[in-house]
Amino acid sequence: MVQNTEKYTVITGASSGIGYETVKAFAERGSSLILVARRKDRLETLRQEILALHPMLDIMVKAADLAVPQNVLQLYESIKSYPLRTWVNNAGFVNYGSVGNQDLEKISRMLHLNVEALTVFSSLFVRDFKDTEGTQLINISSCGGYTIVSNAVTYCAAKFYVSAFTEGLAWELKTANAKMQAKVLAPAATKTEFGKIANDVTEYDYDRLFGTYHTSTQMAAFLLELYDSDKTVGFVDRETFSFHLYEPQVQYAGSSRHNQKM
Repeated sequence: MVQNTEKYTVITGASSGIGYETVKAFAERGSSLILVARRKDRLETLRQEILALHPMLDIMVKAADLAVPQNVLQLYESIKSYPLRTWVNNAGFVNYGSVGNQDLEKISRMLHLNVEALTVFSSLFVRDFKDTEGTQLINISSCGGYTIVSNAVTYCAAKFYVSAFTEGLAWELKTANAKMQAKVLAPAATKTEFGKIANDVTEYDYDRLFGTYHTSTQMAAFLLELYDSDKTVGFVDRETFSFHLYEPQVQYAGSSRHNQKM
């Protein structure tokens, strides 16, 4: 495949899991990359792995804790001058626990990362690149962004926001005849570091606790399937683990006579 170093793909949460495998998948397609995560050492290792296979690509590393609001704006300012083509908002983590007993400090960080950082990055990317041919924004939600899962109510609510926000943005871009597409990927159980972080443990047995799950490599393949399609939603059924491409699922009142008159 002909390599293209003229356009860049930004991937947050790139140091592990779905983000890590998505980096490798886009590199295989010849895209230069901007890798974003907290752990610079892991990003540097990944950068060297990619360059060993694809030396013609430009791979940049940006270490930042995106749960800190000012870091989000600083990160965007540092890369907005590059010719960006694709932005994947993958950074995030899950929290398990009842609403009354959840760790509020952890929940605050989760909301800053899963909701606020994603919203700010999406807004800025749309503002600056919506009329650039071929651009795509892909936000990672969850099947829990369409179904409330017991013991994960706050996480699901945050992912409901991601799903609704991204679907609404997709409608907005289509209505404006923008060149950018906005899409949402909704995984089910995927073997990553999520389980350890969610339960504050050092070991997490996906085989025992889930039985059925996808690997990060499989989810990266689903993401590319969504990327290549004209659909808005890539959804994993949490009962069958089958992957489906859909039009937006949230009811859209774009033409309602009860909307505010502008």
